[in-house]
Amino acid sequence: MKRLWSSIASAALLVACALPAYAEKTMETDIAVVGGGLSGLSAATQATQLGAKVVVLEKQAKVGGTGLFCEGVFAAESKLQKRIGINVTKDFAYKLIMEYSHWKANSALAKHFVDRSAETVDWLDSMGIKIEYIGVGGHGGPLTWHVIAPGPDYLSGKNKKDYHCERIINVFSKYVTDKGGQILLQTPGTDLIMDNGKVVGVWAKDKSGEKIRINAKAVVVATGGFANNKEMMKKYYPEYPDITVVGNIGKDGDGIRMGEKAGAELEGMHTMQGYRPGLPGFHPADQMIALAVQPYFWVSPRGERYTDESSIVFWPYSNNALVRIGGIAYSIYDDATRKLAVEQGIEMPLGEWVIAGTKLVKWEDSFNKELARKRGNVFKADTIEELAKQLNMKPEVLQASVDKMNKAAESRDDELFGKPAKFLRKIATGPFYATKLTPRHLGTLGGMKVTRDNQVVDAKGEPISGLYAVGTDSGGMYGDSYDLLLGGGTAGYAVNSGRFAAEHAVKSFK
Repeated sequence: MKRLWSSIASAALLVACALPAYAEKTMETDIAVVGGGLSGLSAATQATQLGAKVVVLEKQAKVGGTGLFCEGVFAAESKLQKRIGINVTKDFAYKLIMEYSHWKANSALAKHFVDRSAETVDWLDSMGIKIEYIGVGGHGGPLTWHVIAPGPDYLSGKNKKDYHCERIINVFSKYVTDKGGQILLQTPGTDLIMDNGKVVGVWAKDKSGEKIRINAKAVVVATGGFANNKEMMKKYYPEYPDITVVGNIGKDGDGIRMGEKAGAELEGMHTMQGYRPGLPGFHPADQMIALAVQPYFWVSPRGERYTDESSIVFWPYSNNALVRIGGIAYSIYDDATRKLAVEQGIEMPLGEWVIAGTKLVKWEDSFNKELARKRGNVFKADTIEELAKQLNMKPEVLQASVDKMNKAAESRDDELFGKPAKFLRKIATGPFYATKLTPRHLGTLGGMKVTRDNQVVDAKGEPISGLYAVGTDSGGMYGDSYDLLLGGGTAGYAVNSGRFAAEHAVKSFK
């Protein structure tokens, strides 16, 4: 009998040794931040400055998220605006946000964001994050976009990415770790820890599979929305769920789903950060796309103009117009327009990616490479009739649309859509070119419903103790469309919402 029990014990020991030993680690902190992007690192930095102990969980192998792609932040009544005579008041900005959203936006949240925006630019300045210039969101709009200047590592040649919002990411992450905070990479948050309706921590899992229990006095959720989650996109954006997403990796709705389990109410989940039309697989700075999205001549698959092409000035509008007709259009231009763009430069800038006046000297390489692939994205023909046949359009329909545009260009009057005369160009000199356009977006804008301090609330509007949502994990800043009227809005909200959450959280437990 003793030999039998000895054999069983030995076998059990062998099995135990053969299985991976995933120990359960426990950490203690004041604030756990789930997500190391712009909003999450803002929360971590502000909390650290207020004396809180911080742990940041980041799913990817490096921090930054979509914050690595933005260029500047919104502010109204900043010191720099006042210094150079830019008169964008807080009252003007707040009312513009609310009127654009038809007052569907969270009024208290929008007011808090606008009122603190200038102070936040001062806060960035105090940390060595400077402003290069103040620009617009859409061409000719209010000057609110505080574009981040190159940092010292960029200027010295040490780090060519120490620029724009990546400069903020660099400063924030260094500050947090220098002050004793922890940033755990490849360690996503998986579930919130609840105790009698309160959030008291978060479960995480590191790259080895080890579970980590992080006990915290507050949790800030900053995972960046759900742009890469196909099922959630189908559920919340059924109009065009396969819309091309730009600058988002691993945005799987982790934080929103965690919040829902904790009882969070959701808001604005259908709202996307609509971007300029383009094609999947092409960088925002691609010169072939840059020419295709100039505000000249766009047609539906039938060959008819469907919008005022100058809607690209506030590009969420152009996204909405394209989604409305089914998500496929074609930008058509002639050789005279191509030469103008190559030899003299483009009229309509693509933010900081391709600035106004840029000569598209790389257009030919990009266009011809794609033409050779024969994927149905670009076309070239000597006549409009031949181009129409390549596009499976009735030649007479496309020709009629071309004739109307040429007439409008001659008379300087677009009777169809009233497009500004400066953007009226003929399609008359062969060869003729066409580029397919499909919808793109920069991320989702709906999430957990929050208070003005970014506390998450339940279905009754009651704050869930210990839980905060920031950036694009929180809803309420937008109505049904992304607002580009105030340049730097989403990045500015990311930074400000992180600050709001951290301030309220630290105050609540101190």
